[in-house]
Amino acid sequence: MSDGWRRRVPAPVRARVARVRARWRPPGRVELGDLRRTEPINSDWGRGRGRPIDRIYIERFLDRHRADIRGRALEAENDRYVRRFGSAVAHVEVLDVLPGNPRATIVADLQNAPQIPDGSFDCIILTQVLLYVFDVQAAYRTIYRILAPGGVLLATVPGILKRSKDESELYGDWWRFTTQSANRLASDVFGEVNVEVETFGNVLVATAFLYGLGSDDLEPRELDVHDPDYEVIIGTRAVKRS
Repeated sequence: MSDGWRRRVPAPVRARVARVRARWRPPGRVELGDLRRTEPINSDWGRGRGRPIDRIYIERFLDRHRADIRGRALEAENDRYVRRFGSAVAHVEVLDVLPGNPRATIVADLQNAPQIPDGSFDCIILTQVLLYVFDVQAAYRTIYRILAPGGVLLATVPGILKRSKDESELYGDWWRFTTQSANRLASDVFGEVNVEVETFGNVLVATAFLYGLGSDDLEPRELDVHDPDYEVIIGTRAVKRS
């Protein structure tokens, strides 16, 4: 195509033409450019290239459910999301499975945490935690037990993610999830009618995330596209009914 054609045709039309041409390119003719490599562009989750892509989706999920972050709240590792999104929080506890975290007020393993009393919390936030818990079903039973009636779990898990080396050495890096597995795990404990699951991502975002790109490498409209076949982040909201 000539440069004159490109100048005359509106950008959305050019984009559609490019997509059609790419779809019909024969094998070996796709232009991979900077992605034709066997090592990531950035191995540190895209840090230094804007915000990590998974965190954009995690924060969108929590922002949608900020009304649930209230009363007595529990968050894993630190309390940054409770403080950021909770406007009606009366008390915060921070959970860690290992001692030595100065921010932690509770040291316990969700797989078996008898030291946490029943009905202790109105909200529990677990972002990217359950993949490091081997017995996820046991963790869900603990979560349900320590939630007060009417309490809410807000959890995110990865669908598409590289191995987390540091965490695997500390806790074990056990799982990647799908909508079905996330929904089944929560529904078996909370009841299906009390569980909502949503996903975030598309093939471009999934590819960029695996290569270690960040938010500065993508346009906002590209992050906004939702393709249910590419589950980068899965968010679960589960309510303990009275």
